[in-house]
Amino acid sequence: MRIRTEVTDYRQVVIRIADNGSGIPKDIQKRLFDPFFTTKPVVKGTGLGLSISYQIVVEKHCGQLQCISTIKEGTEFLITIPVELNS
Repeated sequence: MRIRTEVTDYRQVVIRIADNGSGIPKDIQKRLFDPFFTTKPVVKGTGLGLSISYQIVVEKHCGQLQCISTIKEGTEFLITIPVELNS
């Protein structure tokens, strides 16, 4: 796992969390941030984690949450939030 942070010229903070795992198939990537979506068996998980994370980053902090994944190469999540919120 690799975690990197940076401040861009656009006054944003970018946090990158990456792994070198098996990757996430495209059909699942499309649904990652949907409420209650899970790949786990019934009763093993609610699928709220990424949905709530998306809500916090996008709605509360006016940022972006992205997933970039390639099968057999790994996955990277990018969290981008402004350094200052405009009032």
